[in-house]
Amino acid sequence: MTWRRLFRPAAVALAAQPILSIVCGFAVAGLAVLASGADPVQAFSALFQGAFTNPRAFTETMIATLPYIFLGLAVALGFKAGLFNIGAEGQFYLGAVFGVFIGYSVQGLPGIVHVPLALLAGMLGGFLWAAIPGIIKARTGAHEVIITIMLNYVAFQLTDFLINNRGPLADKTSSAPRTPFIQHAAQLPILIPGTRLHAGLFVALVAIPVVWFLLSRTTVGFQIRTVGLNPSAARAAGISVGWTLVITMGISGALAGLAGADEVLGVSHFMPPSFSTGYGFDSIAVALLAKSNPWAILPAAFLFGAMRNGATFMQLQTQVSADLISIVQATVIIFIAAPAIIRWIFRLRHTPAAPVQLAKTDGGATI
Repeated sequence: MTWRRLFRPAAVALAAQPILSIVCGFAVAGLAVLASGADPVQAFSALFQGAFTNPRAFTETMIATLPYIFLGLAVALGFKAGLFNIGAEGQFYLGAVFGVFIGYSVQGLPGIVHVPLALLAGMLGGFLWAAIPGIIKARTGAHEVIITIMLNYVAFQLTDFLINNRGPLADKTSSAPRTPFIQHAAQLPILIPGTRLHAGLFVALVAIPVVWFLLSRTTVGFQIRTVGLNPSAARAAGISVGWTLVITMGISGALAGLAGADEVLGVSHFMPPSFSTGYGFDSIAVALLAKSNPWAILPAAFLFGAMRNGATFMQLQTQVSADLISIVQATVIIFIAAPAIIRWIFRLRHTPAAPVQLAKTDGGATI
């Protein structure tokens, strides 16, 4: 990609909308803070301090960013195939369950084997859980939004059964409901001594180009994008739409499951019944903000990680509720979903996208 292409009017307009949506989101949140009688400048300053002002705060922001990277990629991959995977939260839970089980039950393995094995187990858990709505949609046409929402609740209750009340995965020696601690060999190495930042950062950074390569440079990726653009045309071209839907949901779930396993192996080292609530649903906003571009997932995830980490400090310092972050997220989604509002507010010219050239006839006309 040349610099000239990067700064084309269409490319600049495409990048401007998410940025301006974030600005508008904070502006609306500032009005909410002002209406509550607090100072928006102090609130957002505390939010910034809680996320960035010292090395410990920054590393905690990075820790909060990692699940958003995996889950944002998971939801974005589904969007590419025209699928709305609202079940990332449940797939996150199942990935954590599979990962923690391999982490504490398998013994005697060196870390170089145990860690990848537990991460792969987490991916398998997410893949299997997400494949269920994929198969149902492919076989019956049932909408994936309804199925994945329902499966979220099944995943929550299943996790509660497995860990609470002396369940099969419960630690019988603990007074609090939780799984046993994972083996030391299964723990992701700490990158910076004295912090909790772990090697899952490298896994997340590798996942971004892998997903981009899958979507942009492979046959499976071409099928995913084609089904997302026009299922009827894809079917006429010989692509199995049902198989593509199932494999897309499965890969999306594997990424969400990887997020759960990464959280267990890198941060908590065990799993309680209620586990990092909200990550899966927030990831929908991350994918929307990034416009399903794998490379844009990183800054979008970092923004949400910073807000999640800084919200608690903001509440302690200014007594402004941490739920303010939800206002920012919701407003950003509204502006992303309705780009005409942004163009009207900032008087931006609408630049239509260039036509997609699929083929040429003998006379050179675009089809």
